[in-house]
Order: sequence, then C-alpha cells, then structure tokens
Amino acid sequence: MATEVQPTAPVEPIKYKGVEVRSIDWVPDRERHGKLWHQAPLWFLGNFQYFSIPIGFIGPSLGLSLWWTILASVLGIAVGTVFMAFHGSQGPKLGLPQVIQSRAQFGYSGVIVVAFAALFTYMAFNVTDQVLLSQGLAGAFHWNVNAIAIISAIFAAGLAILGHDWVHRVFRSLLYVSFPLMTILTLGIIFGGAGGHATNTHYGFTLTAFMAQFTTAAAYNITYAPYVSDYSRYLPRLTSSKKVIASVFFGASSSAIWLIAIGAWLAIRLGATDGLVGTQTAGNHVFSHLGGVTAFFLAAALLATMGMNAYGAMLTLLTGIDSFKKIRPTRAARVYTILGLGLVWYLVGVTITASAVNTVFTALTLMLYLLVPWTATNLVDFFFVRRGHYAITSFYTPDGIYGRWGSRGLLAYLIGFLFEIPFMVLPDIAGLHYIGFAARALNNTDITFLVGFVVTCIAYLLLARGIDVKGEEPAIAESERELRAAFGN
Repeated sequence: MATEVQPTAPVEPIKYKGVEVRSIDWVPDRERHGKLWHQAPLWFLGNFQYFSIPIGFIGPSLGLSLWWTILASVLGIAVGTVFMAFHGSQGPKLGLPQVIQSRAQFGYSGVIVVAFAALFTYMAFNVTDQVLLSQGLAGAFHWNVNAIAIISAIFAAGLAILGHDWVHRVFRSLLYVSFPLMTILTLGIIFGGAGGHATNTHYGFTLTAFMAQFTTAAAYNITYAPYVSDYSRYLPRLTSSKKVIASVFFGASSSAIWLIAIGAWLAIRLGATDGLVGTQTAGNHVFSHLGGVTAFFLAAALLATMGMNAYGAMLTLLTGIDSFKKIRPTRAARVYTILGLGLVWYLVGVTITASAVNTVFTALTLMLYLLVPWTATNLVDFFFVRRGHYAITSFYTPDGIYGRWGSRGLLAYLIGFLFEIPFMVLPDIAGLHYIGFAARALNNTDITFLVGFVVTCIAYLLLARGIDVKGEEPAIAESERELRAAFGN
C-alpha cells in the first residue's frame, strides 16, 4: 500500500519559533517537541478568562443560591472535564488532530458528521466570545463595540495562523499576569473588601435551576473535547497517559470552578449582569484600578482563547474538505482557511443582539447536544474497543481499513442523538424554543447529555462487537513500517 500520510518531510529542520508547518497531517516523532508541563497552564488559562464568569450567572438568574450554584458548578465541571482530559491522552499516542482520529469510528468521509458538530462548536464559541468581549469592554471601558469586534477577530486569526507553539506561549505569558490579579481580587471578596451587599431577592434551591447550572458547567469543558489532542499531539509518543490526563483535568477544572464561583458572587452580591463590569466594580473596591486591570487581562485571555478556537476550526474544516476532495495540508491552506473563518464569525457576531448570559447559555447547550454522542463513541473506541491501536496511514485514505463510511460509529451517533431529543431543553433561539416531552415530565430538568452519553456508549459497544480488532493488526504493522520509511521514526 502506498503511503498516504500527507505531510512531506521538510528539507530543512523545522524551526518552531515561526509559523507552524503542520495542519491536519500526522506529527512525526522527531517533531514531538512538546512538554508535559505546558498542558496544565494551557488549559488553566483556557478557562481563566471572561467566558467563565457569566456561567456563574445562570444559576442565580433562575433563583439558585450562591452555594448551590457553586456546588452544581463543581460537580458539572468535574464531570465534563473527565471526558475532555481523556481525549487529551490521545494526542501523544497518535500524533493526530482529534477529528482526523475520529475517522476510525466514522469513516474517511463519515467523519463529516463529527466535523460539522466540532466546527459549529468552534464558531459558536468565537461568535459568543466576540459578543462577550464587545459588550463587556464597552460596558467596562466605554470602548467602541464595532472596533472591539474587528480587533478581536484580527488578533484571534493572527494567533491561530502562528499556530500551536505560539498559542502555548501566549497563554503562559497571560497566566503570569492574570493569576496574581485574580488572586488579590478573590482575597478581597473573601475578606469583605470587594463591596457587595445582602439582597432582597430570594435565592434557594430548585432541581431545575441546579441541573441547568450543572449541565452548563459540564458542557463548558465537554465542548473542549474536539480539540484537546490538537494541543497534545506534539508531546512525545511515550508520554504518560495518566500524567497527560491529570494535567489537563487539573488545569481546565480548577480555573473554571474558580471563576464560575466568582461569577455567582458577582451576580448575587453585586447584582452584576456583565462579567467584566462586575469584575471591574469588585476589584476597584479592593483598591483603585485593580478592577480595571483585572478585567482587561480577563478579556485578553478570552481573546487568546478565540485564537485557540480558530486553530481548531481550521483543522476541522480542512478535515471536512479533505474527506471528499483530497487536499495538501500546506501552510497556505492553513492561513486562507483561518482568514475565511475569521470573517464568518465576525459577521455573525455583529448581528447578535441577545444578552451575554443568554448567548452563553444557548451556545453551550447546543454544543453539548451535538458533541456528546461523538465523545462517547470516540472514547469507547479508543479505550475499550481498539485500546489505542490504530493504522495511522489508514486515516488518510478512503481505501484504508476504516473505510469511507463507518456505519457503526454513525449509527451509534444517530441513536444517541435521537434519544437526546425527548430530554432536550433548548433555550430561546430567535424567538423559538423547544422542551422535549421527557424533559417536561421532569419539570423541565435537563439531563440530556447524561442520557445521550450512556445510550451512545451502550450502542457503540454493542455495534463494535463486529469489529475484527485482531484482523487490523497487519495493517497497523504495515502503517508503522511506512512511517519509519518515510520519516525515519
């Protein structure tokens, strides 16, 4: 079988300080320059930004008390981050972007289903981020909304074009500044120096509000799942899976819980309706200008996260195109794709008029429903069916052992999604909303993702009984020989 792994070996050694060379192609062992300790700071800052704060507004907006909101968030983040972290361990093992790896379950062309769900997630994040930045910075600093949207799109696209290493580098730099600022603000809140007052609004516990907060928190980190391995695929192949999982879990969960709790406090004690304005107000109570500086760096971190999303969107779109029309994953293809995506999310974002809280809630809910059947199928296949053993070259040819259409994965996804529909509680979208009959029977309590995950896992495990894992071993061995011959691994 002729080698179908798409990267061509560079003539000169790759220098990682410039624009990244790789896109949807496999990363050879000799280019695995990533470091394990980079993972925790990357995912810590991935959630240590403005987007996390309005998630803490959701429970209080439904009457949930501060401590019930925090508990629901802790549980939701813990559950969601488990899925995310396990995907992170796939990067070092395979050296592939996440969506390319999904061809093993969904087929060379069938992966378009996953690509659509993932691309929707990336673009929904960046549209939402743009709305949050525009509303937040305009409210906090009275900056021009349109100028904010344009600058954010340009910066995010530029960071994505620079690629993997620059995303890591920018995230670590921002973390060094934002971490001490938020620590001081948090201590001010704990010791009563951030203002705030008791409210006449009654906050308590309802299961519907608790589950809304829980589901949104879980969705927050589950929606990272399609691109965790995109940022771990440069780690050496023998990197400990347990250490990768632990690094991703600690980084992504701790910062999210921290800022969501701050958001809940801002909503209840300060009556904040915008995360940046609330942060600015609370911080300035601690001491002059702390709030403004902290708000600015939270916004900067969200802007960097938009770059991360743009990078993942590029990989996903190129994978989708490649699934039907063979492309060369050149640097130019990366650049043009990112610029096109930036224009799209900018144009969509400037048409959004909903409040920041509603935008966050709606976007995360839709992302969750689309991604849960995929993450269940992918994780079950990787950890329980094929146990991490794949023929890399077969990911790049429709004639490989995974075929053009992976009927088992597609059917499992469809079954999981159909079972979700009766349990869905879709928030208002352009005046439309939907509550499934099962959700109505549960007093509008949203347990959709739990149902979707369990059903999809069971469906794929049953369907995967027909996979001849032993019979794939010769193709895996041949793939390894071809890779060694092409790249000297």
